[in-house]
Amino acid sequence: MQKTPLTLAAASLAAILSLAACNNEADTLVANGPADPDAQTVAEAPPVTLPPALTASRTYRCKDNSLAYIDFFADGTSADVRAEKTGPATRLTAPTKGEPFVAEGYKLTGDSTTVTLEQPGKPSQSCKA
Repeated sequence: MQKTPLTLAAASLAAILSLAACNNEADTLVANGPADPDAQTVAEAPPVTLPPALTASRTYRCKDNSLAYIDFFADGTSADVRAEKTGPATRLTAPTKGEPFVAEGYKLTGDSTTVTLEQPGKPSQSCKA
């Protein structure tokens, strides 16, 4: 039983000595850091506008029994419409808050529970969440 503590002590000492031998170079600290080569470009860049937050993402069953996936954004002037859950989205925009969302061939009116959706090649129809 006496050999176990001695073995642990020897193993610990060996680990400490092996770690102490690592990185013998001195650390160099620079007060202001290296010069940024892109500092001028970043300073002259226009401000970044973040996209609007998502306020509602709903699945709608339309009158012709098809599904429409619609995401409404917090700015009140944009919405994304998809015909398939993982399909590509079409961005619809409204000139001002409260007006219909439109894009080429699309028109969307309503709120997050009931909408009227017009899509290319389909008649205008009512859809419910």
